[in-house]
Amino acid sequence: MPSIEESLALIRRGAVDLLIEEELSERLRSGRPLRVKAGFDPTAPDLHLGHTVLINKLRQFQELGHHVMFLIGDFTGMIGDPTGKNITRKPLTREEILANAETYREQVFKILDPDRTEVLFNSAWFDRMTPADFIHLAAQQTVARMLERDDFGKRYASGQPIAIHEFLYPLVQGYDSVAMRANVELGGTDQKFNLLVGREMQKHYGQPPQIVLTMPILEGLDGVQKMSKSLGNYVGIRDEPNEMFGKLMSISDDLMWRYFELLSFRPISEIAEWRRQVVEEGLNPRDVKFRLAEELVARFHGVAAGQQALTAFIERFQKGTLPEDLAEIAVRARDGRLLIANLLKEAGLVASTSEALRLIQQGAVRIDGERIENRDLELRADSNHVYQVGKRRVARVRVLENLIEKS
Repeated sequence: MPSIEESLALIRRGAVDLLIEEELSERLRSGRPLRVKAGFDPTAPDLHLGHTVLINKLRQFQELGHHVMFLIGDFTGMIGDPTGKNITRKPLTREEILANAETYREQVFKILDPDRTEVLFNSAWFDRMTPADFIHLAAQQTVARMLERDDFGKRYASGQPIAIHEFLYPLVQGYDSVAMRANVELGGTDQKFNLLVGREMQKHYGQPPQIVLTMPILEGLDGVQKMSKSLGNYVGIRDEPNEMFGKLMSISDDLMWRYFELLSFRPISEIAEWRRQVVEEGLNPRDVKFRLAEELVARFHGVAAGQQALTAFIERFQKGTLPEDLAEIAVRARDGRLLIANLLKEAGLVASTSEALRLIQQGAVRIDGERIENRDLELRADSNHVYQVGKRRVARVRVLENLIEKS
């Protein structure tokens, strides 16, 4: 059984806010398992590694012997979380939410122990509430208090509309903590206001206020913006093993240490030793990155898949071999020719022609293994070559005269 100090060290790992740590220490000393809550609105069917930062922390609480409550916000999802938004978010239908929620169960249990996880839906208590109950709930906060939220304040100051129902979101999230009798609530740093509302709600209803633990928003593969499917800088936990491994190997060396802190289950002391070896002994950061990528692929696809992805990556990119089952993509020429930037975009190897031109200039584009530098290169109809962009995007592309097809 870990000591109080060891428990606190694991709980603090990667965290931004721990409010109030003295209260947490006191509750840990009581020896009673804590009721630990984290809520997720099932707004999309698939999770990415950014979502798993909170789930990983829940797993750490499980390992310390505490009771984990995974809340699926099927009711709050119909309001639409306004956090970080400058426009009113479109609510989901109940059918969309339930379909997404089912996939959440499957995905989160790749991290959490299902036998030690209580899955709850907040419609269980909100569907029973009357209009009078909601009026009483709304009376717990003022408009001035709501405008203290950074996103609401900015929208109000700039004249952007704020729908009345959006003010309900922090209140119903706070009431979730009352209904669940939570001792600890986890959330991203952008959820801090809502988590503190939960503390206030619990005080109002005569409960001990929950401990608030916020975790950072994970940067995406670019190391700049938050991980997001819409930005294309994400690693989905349903990504194929080789794709997941390749994406993780593409991150910068600095970002690698951030991912180790927030995504890895390896001990901090072990990671610190690897970092020392990189700085003081010249250990290649690539070799450490291999360990991160293999660990994460193994978590979501199994140990064998992690090992196979490592082997495939080494063979593919260090020995220069290409996969035997390389997909062939057909794109359409214009007047018998196609500019290289347009070819790469139409083949799905880049997001835009401007990205293609930038990568060519950086020397990151190869045709049949040869690096190209000519940004005005034109490919003839009936040509068939292997195109490689960076370390992990590769395809055989055939240029046709007047047909677009993919096989």
